[in-house]
Amino acid sequence: MNTIYFDNNATTPVPPEVRRAMLDCLEKNFGNPSSNHRFGESARHALDLAREQTASLINAPASRIIFTSGGSEANNMALMSAVSAHPEKKHLITSAVEHDSVLKPMRWLEMRGYELTLLPVRPDGSLDLATLSSAIRPDTAMVSLMAANNETGVIWPIDEISRICREKNVLYHCDAVQCAGKEVLDMGESPVNYLTMTGHKLHSAKGIGALYAQRGTPVSPLILGAGQEQGLRAGTENVAGAVGFGLACEMAVPKLLENRTKLRAMRDHLEQGITVAIPDARINGQGQPRLANTVNVSFKHTASGALIQELDDRGIAVSAHAACHSGDLNPSHVLTAMGVEEEYLHGTLRISLSRYNTMAEIDHFLAILPELVTRSRHGFAK
Repeated sequence: MNTIYFDNNATTPVPPEVRRAMLDCLEKNFGNPSSNHRFGESARHALDLAREQTASLINAPASRIIFTSGGSEANNMALMSAVSAHPEKKHLITSAVEHDSVLKPMRWLEMRGYELTLLPVRPDGSLDLATLSSAIRPDTAMVSLMAANNETGVIWPIDEISRICREKNVLYHCDAVQCAGKEVLDMGESPVNYLTMTGHKLHSAKGIGALYAQRGTPVSPLILGAGQEQGLRAGTENVAGAVGFGLACEMAVPKLLENRTKLRAMRDHLEQGITVAIPDARINGQGQPRLANTVNVSFKHTASGALIQELDDRGIAVSAHAACHSGDLNPSHVLTAMGVEEEYLHGTLRISLSRYNTMAEIDHFLAILPELVTRSRHGFAK
């Protein structure tokens, strides 16, 4: 069997349709969309279509989409917009399991006089909404809580979170990077103020993302310069990246439910195979609503680094946690916050699928994994 890629929460392969659209754009729409000639006009039309396609993924007006370099920039832009709009409010709320592109700017603000509340999670990765509600204060500038966790796949109820924030008159930012293209996101129904997405998590290229800002929600430029992106994000737009992102969003919409069903069947087959064949294996987040493509499993008395290397030697790509921490030997902050026991904490694999994976690949993986876990445990014992 050829190499198998099971690390789609880190990044996804770009399908031929998206590659062709981007190459075609580089050839025909290479103009600057701010230029007042036919080349600029052609690029501007391509950018406008991409914005409409991206907005369609979350049922939002195209005018509310701001293209960015990716999810990290979009997250930072949302946070800084909220605190700039209400400089008198010095309290921020997020969770202990957020991505670093939320946690680190929050910590940066904390060092500059803001008070930060980190909401805990339950052992199954779920969030106590009563705790959230009681944490919001009159001086809370923003609540930032993700839609789905990038490591465990646990999904949080963003509609309910939105309602709580709206009742308390506080801005809500949702990092939906892992959720977009995998679950239904409807900004016509959800009163989310800010929502972030990125192209490379849903079969487009790296270097392109988007911030959705609800009408009336304050937005401040994070990058200053000329007047691109409605004056909200300076810098000549990545037109080819936006074109690929827009097409990937358009491709995701009609088959979202079908793909989710396919992925869930593969995920459940994988989890059942692991728990039957390997003793002392625990599925993190099990029992909670989860992304259909994500398995986070911890093996007692194993070392994830050794497992990842052994699998890579056999042409199978998985990870231990977020790609931005791939060289970090410390345990996942997500699993630590969930209270995963020490004997399990260091032996975790994140296996994340895409619609291009197959059940045959799952079975091949299951045929190899038990022996590798056993070998790792023998090494761990020494």
